[in-house]
Amino acid sequence: MIAHLLLASLALLAPRQDTLSSSARAPDDGAQRVQMGVLVRPDTVTVGEHFQVLVRVRAPRGSQLSFPPGPDSGLTVEAVDPRSVRVSPDSSFAEETAVYTLVAWDTGWQASRLGDLVVTTDGVDRRVAITGDSVRVRSVLPADSTLRVPKPARDIMVAGRPWWHWLLAALAALALLALVIWWWRRRRPRTPENAGANAYETAVREFERIASLGLLEAGEPGRYVALNTDAARDYLAARLGDEAHRSLTSSELLASISPRAEVDVRRLAPLLAESDLIKFARRPVTPTRARELGDDARGVVDDVEAAVKAEEERAARAAAEGAAAEAGRAA
Repeated sequence: MIAHLLLASLALLAPRQDTLSSSARAPDDGAQRVQMGVLVRPDTVTVGEHFQVLVRVRAPRGSQLSFPPGPDSGLTVEAVDPRSVRVSPDSSFAEETAVYTLVAWDTGWQASRLGDLVVTTDGVDRRVAITGDSVRVRSVLPADSTLRVPKPARDIMVAGRPWWHWLLAALAALALLALVIWWWRRRRPRTPENAGANAYETAVREFERIASLGLLEAGEPGRYVALNTDAARDYLAARLGDEAHRSLTSSELLASISPRAEVDVRRLAPLLAESDLIKFARRPVTPTRARELGDDARGVVDDVEAAVKAEEERAARAAAEGAAAEAGRAA
């Protein structure tokens, strides 16, 4: 065994010259010759034991060497790891060594069947068959294995559904339930905390709170616009009722409150449109433009509040005048 390994190592260190096929034969000058050496270590293994095949190739300088990937799966010899290639530092010629880690699944002499090496020199491809890659595989069974009677095959056991299948189903159901609850809470009508006349005071406090956050100075103009627009929408929902409900989209809101004389739709529509682009389409906005949109949102709230109060005062005067007239007639 040791003598065989020494001879194989010497053969690898002093590669032999392989003869090319007639269709890929190199020119007669010695510079175009290709040398190859193959070493199998260890040369004798058992079934399932790993072994290596080293293929060392020397070709003229400037040649490109393409080693085969290895034996196909399903054969008696299979690859355990992808092949590795080591390149020689000597620049006087092209020399590379490919290492294949293999395993054999049958006894006797088994050929690795690595395939052909492709050598490309001056644009010409030459194929060289890799030989000498066989390994001897010995059996690990005792000598009297032929006298042993194997046990009969067992019946097929029907496995039940694994417990983690039920766990995954339960987690999926909980996730779906949480998603439904989140969607329902998002779509559920929200009633402003201070409805009616207190809505304006709430909106003013919210605008002041947003201004105190310093979002423009912190480089968050988009969030500044979104918060101011939301404050204006909360005010409209509290002051105008269901016609400006918070669950409405921007287009639905404009269509719903357009008959109301208290709201200037021509001023509110561009504010909502640009704000939606910033919030949902990630449209960039400068701090200057963000401050202008925030002022527009507060201006809409001020205008609506002034119009609503004027209408309330007019209705109160009309009611007082009607009551006085009714009292005069009664007298």
